[in-house]
Amino acid sequence: MTLFKSPSQSAEQCAVTTLYIEHHAWLRGWLAYRLRSWGRGVADDLAQDIFVRVLASRDSNQPDTLRQPRAYLTRIANCVLVSWRRRHSLEQAWLEALALVPEALQPSPEQQSVILETLHEIDAVLDGLRPRVSQAFLMATLDGMKQKDIAQALNIALPTVKKYIHEGYMACLSQMPDE
Repeated sequence: MTLFKSPSQSAEQCAVTTLYIEHHAWLRGWLAYRLRSWGRGVADDLAQDIFVRVLASRDSNQPDTLRQPRAYLTRIANCVLVSWRRRHSLEQAWLEALALVPEALQPSPEQQSVILETLHEIDAVLDGLRPRVSQAFLMATLDGMKQKDIAQALNIALPTVKKYIHEGYMACLSQMPDE
């Protein structure tokens, strides 16, 4: 399929436009199959997200045409699916925890939205840490475990536990806005 390139459209944008036209329907179907219990709307949204990522990540050093466009899209789609499922799981856990709080004590819808967004940000920060660091940090902060118990559970030295917990706190603090 050939596209007419407008004067304002770069070669990268033209390549993404061609990729979109030729593979968007296939990608939506691929996603819909994997997300059948969530409906077609989620697949449509994720397909759009994938093409936004493709457009944002295109670089002038990349060739205008991909040799295996579906493999390229599938790789990105798998990452987007993992991220979406993780986000969905976190939201479900938040809703379940919120359901246990008496209605009179529940935060306002605006506060709930801010809390959920904060949870997503913390999750992203922890995902960027090494698994052992994240695990030690969560054991200390969420489970309330003592450092010596964490050391035993993870079979690591106590100074290492302290270092990991500190690293987790510092990663979270680094994401806080400056006042």
